[in-house]
Amino acid sequence: MRRSLLILTALAAAIATAALGLAPASASASSRAASGLPRHVFAPYFETYNTTDGGLAALSEQSGAKFLSLAFLQTAQPGSCTAYWDGNTSQPISQSSFGSDISAIQAAGGNVIPSFGGFAADTTGTELADSCASVSGIAQVFESLITTYHVPRIDLDVEGDSINNAAGINRRNEAIAQTELWAAAHHDRIQFSYTLPTFPTGLTAAGLAVLQNAVADAARISVVNLLTFDYFLGTQQDMVADTESAAAGLFAQLQSLHPDESGRQLWHMIGVTEMPGIDDFGTDETFSAADAITIVNWARSMGIGTLAFWALQRDNGNCPGTKGAGNCSGLTQPTWYFSHTFEPFTHRGFGR
Repeated sequence: MRRSLLILTALAAAIATAALGLAPASASASSRAASGLPRHVFAPYFETYNTTDGGLAALSEQSGAKFLSLAFLQTAQPGSCTAYWDGNTSQPISQSSFGSDISAIQAAGGNVIPSFGGFAADTTGTELADSCASVSGIAQVFESLITTYHVPRIDLDVEGDSINNAAGINRRNEAIAQTELWAAAHHDRIQFSYTLPTFPTGLTAAGLAVLQNAVADAARISVVNLLTFDYFLGTQQDMVADTESAAAGLFAQLQSLHPDESGRQLWHMIGVTEMPGIDDFGTDETFSAADAITIVNWARSMGIGTLAFWALQRDNGNCPGTKGAGNCSGLTQPTWYFSHTFEPFTHRGFGR
C-alpha cells in the first residue's frame, strides 16, 4: 500500500490541532462542522440528471428539504482525472453548473452534499478514483468542490465494481486524507462520507475493507451511510427491521475499528438512506408511509447522524404499484410525504 501522504508530515505537525485519523467527530470537531451541517441532518438525494419536475433549489423549497445530497459526479471516460456532473462535459464543477441553485439553498439556511460515484459510474470505470491514477489529481477535484460551492461534506458512493477495486479504494482514501490536510491548512471545514451497500446484518466484507483501508491511510470519515434497500434476497422484507439490524451491524463493525470511541460517537457516525415506496426488487421490498414514521423516531432515539432517501424526485404518488421508478414512489401518497416526515430529523443541537 502506498504511503504518499508521508511527505505531508511537516504540514501535519503545523496543524496538529486538526483531526487527521478515521474516527467519529469529537465534540470540538462537531462544533466546527455545525456551521456547515446540522449535527443531525436529513439530506435526501437529488438526481442532478433529472430536472423534469424542477431544479434543485425549487424542489428543495417545495419539499421543505433544506439539505440535499447531489447525485452524481463522475468522469466522462475511464482514465480521466476531470469530474463532471453526471459525466456530462457541458456540466463541469463551476458556478455555471448548479452554482446559482446551490447559492439559493445556502441563502435559505440549507446546504448540499455532492456525491461521487453511484452504480452507473461504479460499473463503467468512470468513478473518479477508479478512473484517475493520480492521488493528487483526485484531491484537486475534491478541493475544487470546496472552493467553488463552499460545501460542508463530500460523499463517496462506492458499490458495483468500485467496491472491489483495491487500487481505486486506496487512491480515494489517500486523496481524502490529502484534502483534509489541505482544508485544515486553509482553515476550511470539510467532512467526507462513504455511502455503501449493506445486508440487513451490516456491511459486506468488501464495504468493511473500504473503511479499514481508510484507517490505514489516515482518512477521516465522518459518516458511513448505508443503502438500506435493494437487498434482492428473494423474500418479503421488513424494511424497518432490516434498517435497524443493518445499523446495529455497522455499529459493531465501527466498534471493531474504533474500540476507544463511545457508543454515542459511533451511532452519530451512522447514516441510513431509504428508498420510499417500492424499490427495484419489487413489492416484497416496500418502504411504506408508516415505516417512515417508525424510522425517523428510531433515528432520533439512536442518535444517528444522517437520514436520507433515494431520491427527492420520487416523493409523490403518481405511479401506484410501479417498482423502482425514477420519478415516483409506487405508493398512493401525498406529494412530499416522505420529505415532510423526515425533515424534522434535522437538528442543530449537540445532544443525542
